[in-house]
Amino acid sequence: MKNGRHIAEFYGVGVMLAIVGGYLDAYTYISRDHVFANAQTGNMVLLAINIKEGSWLKVFLYLMPILSFMLGVLIVEAVKLKFNEHPRIHWHRIIIGVELVVLTIVGFIPAGTLNTLANILVSFTCAMQVEGFRKMDGKPFATTMCTGNLRSGTDNLFQYLKTKDKQKLGNAMQYYGIILCFISGAAVGAFVTELLETKAVFVALIGLVIALCILRSDDDKLAEGK
Repeated sequence: MKNGRHIAEFYGVGVMLAIVGGYLDAYTYISRDHVFANAQTGNMVLLAINIKEGSWLKVFLYLMPILSFMLGVLIVEAVKLKFNEHPRIHWHRIIIGVELVVLTIVGFIPAGTLNTLANILVSFTCAMQVEGFRKMDGKPFATTMCTGNLRSGTDNLFQYLKTKDKQKLGNAMQYYGIILCFISGAAVGAFVTELLETKAVFVALIGLVIALCILRSDDDKLAEGK
């Protein structure tokens, strides 16, 4: 803990996870049948359109990532329930560890008929990330989607314009910074995916490893009594 707040809420962790979130959305959209791994709202709209058109294969294509996302949320809550009070095992690190394993598997899934499986697994990891990392410096935020961050950032900007409270301006800049990181991750993801195709997912592991190292460094300091 630092200042009563866990390192998982610190801005640096959020930055790395937002970059990964944007990267994965670009990755699945470009290389895995134009499915969004993170934005389940978009998948729900596409699901409804295909139900209306009677395209049942595409209905299945968009339904499975949604169900996988739900499963990811349930598993995070189960892990949190079991390890939240554990003195040595940190549940946030478990979440990132699972992400690393699952995304590594995705990198070995060939393009084509198995794209749906890849999307299911990526949606699962994104759900774990968005459910496991829900706060930044004590404020609610998301690392795999931007609508809520955009709303919160703009609300804080308005509060600053009304009250001249510099804390509100700082909050707004943090939210906008996370959005910029997400967009940057998506841009890099698009570029790398066009070069490496399905293997591009391996690059996303770098951001997760960095986030894991940040978490681990803080736990090591706690163990040393610093």
